[in-house]
Amino acid sequence: MSFDIACKLARNAGIAMILASAAFLSACQVRPLYSESSGVVEKLSSVGFSPASSRVEQQVRNRLIFLASRGAGEAVNPQYQVEIRATSSVADTLLRDSSDTSRAGRVTVSVTYTLRAATDDHVIKAGSRATTALVDFSEQEFAKQRAIRDAENRAADQVAEFVGSDIAAALSR
Repeated sequence: MSFDIACKLARNAGIAMILASAAFLSACQVRPLYSESSGVVEKLSSVGFSPASSRVEQQVRNRLIFLASRGAGEAVNPQYQVEIRATSSVADTLLRDSSDTSRAGRVTVSVTYTLRAATDDHVIKAGSRATTALVDFSEQEFAKQRAIRDAENRAADQVAEFVGSDIAAALSR
């Protein structure tokens, strides 16, 4: 008889746990980041970006403008301002024993950013992101420099995607 009572108690406790978790999960609001109801698309289209001071920073800035405006160009009267600073570094990874030259490397692009409201200069979000792109080095110097530039462009585009997602998430709140 006590086994039947224990089974009923376990069943009731399981049902109560399911109901409690259903009530808890119903309070969660999962919705698409770029949904019409969130207003993120309109907010992103009113974001301005600081001028670039280097080629890599310009690549990141251009990609961010494209992502924020969905290809429509930079905002004329931005409600939000993003200050970005990008740096790039190249590191050799595979050295040839015979000549002490490298066959491959890594290009890392790091970005620090600050999202502010244009009206009161209030900081909404600040952070940093970094991305690494791999590169093969040629024996020819021009080909090597072009490969580094291509890797910088790939890494800059990728890090801009991360920063753009961070900005969109901050504006959705």
